[in-house]
Amino acid sequence: MGVSRARQLCADDSRARVLRAGTCALDCGQRDLRDVELIRELERTRDETLKGFSLEPRDLARTYAPGKWSVSYILHHLSDSETVFFDRIRRVLSDPRPVVWVMDQDAWAKGLDYSRVPLDLSRQVYESVRNAIIYYAGVHYERNGHLEFVHSVDGVRTLRDEFDKTATHNEHHLSQIRLALGR
Repeated sequence: MGVSRARQLCADDSRARVLRAGTCALDCGQRDLRDVELIRELERTRDETLKGFSLEPRDLARTYAPGKWSVSYILHHLSDSETVFFDRIRRVLSDPRPVVWVMDQDAWAKGLDYSRVPLDLSRQVYESVRNAIIYYAGVHYERNGHLEFVHSVDGVRTLRDEFDKTATHNEHHLSQIRLALGR
C-alpha cells in the first residue's frame, strides 16, 4: 500500500487521524503503515473479544473440538495473556534486555481456577490492559520496536515482535471461538 493510500486511511479513520498531537502522523512521515495496521488489528480483535464476554452461558460452554477449552476458558486465557504481554512490553521499555519467562497456559488455567473466576472480572482486566497495549503500541511500536528481550523458550525477540504477537495470539483464539460457535 502506498503513501497516498496511507493518507486516505488516515483521513477515513478518526482514530488513526488523532495519533499524536491531534495530527495524522502518516502525513508527517512519523508513523509506518504497519503501525497503523497493528493498532487497527488490536482494536478489531479487542472489540470482537469483548463481544464474546456477553455470550449466553450455553455458548460460553461450547468447545471448538473434543477435549479443548470452552469459550469461557479461552476468554479467561485471553485476559491473562494480555496481562503477560503487557508486563513484557513494560519490562522491555524499562529494563535493558530483560529475560522473560514463558507462560504455562494450562498451569494458569488450573492454578487460577478458570471455572470459578467471574467472567466479568476477566472482561474488565482484558479491556483495560488491551487499551493500555494499544496506547503503548501507538507510542513505541516504531520508535522503540527494535528493543530486545530474551524469552525463556523463544530466545531473543523484539518489542515489535511482542506487539505483533499480541494481535496474532488474540486472532488465533478468536478463530477457535468462531469455530466453537459455528461461525
